[in-house]
Amino acid sequence: MAKAKTQFICQNCGTVHSRWAGKCDGCGEWNTIVEEDPMGGIGGGPGKTPKKGRAVTLTALSGEIEEAPRIPTGMAELDRATGGGFVRGSAVLIGGDPGIGKSTLLMQAAAALSRKGHRVIYVSGEEAVAQVRLRAQRLGAAETDVLLAAETNVEDILATISEGKRPDLVIIDSIQTLWSDTADSAPGTVTQVRTGVQAMIRFAKQTGATMVLVGHVTKEGQIAGPRVVEHMVDAVLYFEGDRGHHYRILRTVKNRFGPTDEIGVFEMSDKGLREVANPSELFLGERNEKAPGAAVFAGMEGTRPILVEVQALVAATSLGTPRRAVVGWDSSRLAMILAVLEAHCGVRLGQHDVYLNVAGGYRISEPAADMAIASALVSSLAGLALPADCVYFGEVSLSGAVRPVSHTAQRLKEAEKLGFSAAVLPAASAELPKGSTGKWREVDSLPDLVARIAGSRLKARNDQEDG
Repeated sequence: MAKAKTQFICQNCGTVHSRWAGKCDGCGEWNTIVEEDPMGGIGGGPGKTPKKGRAVTLTALSGEIEEAPRIPTGMAELDRATGGGFVRGSAVLIGGDPGIGKSTLLMQAAAALSRKGHRVIYVSGEEAVAQVRLRAQRLGAAETDVLLAAETNVEDILATISEGKRPDLVIIDSIQTLWSDTADSAPGTVTQVRTGVQAMIRFAKQTGATMVLVGHVTKEGQIAGPRVVEHMVDAVLYFEGDRGHHYRILRTVKNRFGPTDEIGVFEMSDKGLREVANPSELFLGERNEKAPGAAVFAGMEGTRPILVEVQALVAATSLGTPRRAVVGWDSSRLAMILAVLEAHCGVRLGQHDVYLNVAGGYRISEPAADMAIASALVSSLAGLALPADCVYFGEVSLSGAVRPVSHTAQRLKEAEKLGFSAAVLPAASAELPKGSTGKWREVDSLPDLVARIAGSRLKARNDQEDG
């Protein structure tokens, strides 16, 4: 009888190796390769002969389209991120750093659905029943009819949630703690995680229950375990935030039933997570309007406009190589803006340290922030505060030209709603709001913007001399 072969699988990325090694070639992590039996898992085993398949019915693309049946939670920010609520029969994966508030968010969602008469089951694999009850009491959810269990065995969980009436929502916290009798490996390994997720998704599809899975993340912020898990589920949400700030953002990165660029904003308190209906007021709450180096960026997150303050500090350096420190933005993008300012605008920053920060711990991902970043840098270097009632947005190219961005009207309307009466935007922008009383200053190149800021500094100096 031939000797059964074994595989060596990385527990971080799922890469299969022919032999053990200290470092994974796929992700570069150390001491993550574990020996596993490839015959283990559902469907595995020696001498397993494939059964004859059955023909399925083929249909045409044309036909009636039915809306996905959803279960609104009543939490507006969670419903926004999921596209209107949980879809029946779907599997949702939520990841986030330890202690960021994943269990708190799901407990509040479970309590909200239970108050509406839905049957909700919360299965905890990391905490005892008493610990979960303490959290429920703190969040004011102890009086709801949420059913609770503390179990990690996949077969026992499926047998438990299959009894009685079909549940509307099942929460598994977390998938790394699940283990199955059909897989010969330790809990948390790639085989066990894949097997447990497959079983949970199969139950959701067969019964129509919504399955919410909590996943751990690596130090890079990615959901731990095999990447195939993110492909198996219907939606992937990341719950992120900064420990030094109270706000939390629920970001959608995959959604088969809704948009993938929406966010939900929450604020952490001693009573749980509070929804933030207007995030712009949160990010601009402690703004110093007279400080140089601060510019307000009018950004977009999905269909939601968000105003956030960008802070820059340019100081003469005593080092041979100037420092470039960035918080909340792409450091490579900052290097590009600095190069454009020096090459096309004559702004010399080679002998200065540059520090850039996005207020509130928010992270900007769109290139429309280029003009706000450049304005903050020039303002800090010149020592002149920018107008307090002005917002900035626009993408800067390597030639120094300012390119238009999308959703111009939404950005300007949000700015007007929060009391901003002026805006600096690309010259070729379309969709300007009709009937607006704001002062829109259109620029077609970055040197034009720098000249305007320098001109305002010269005017301010002349006013001081005249006074």
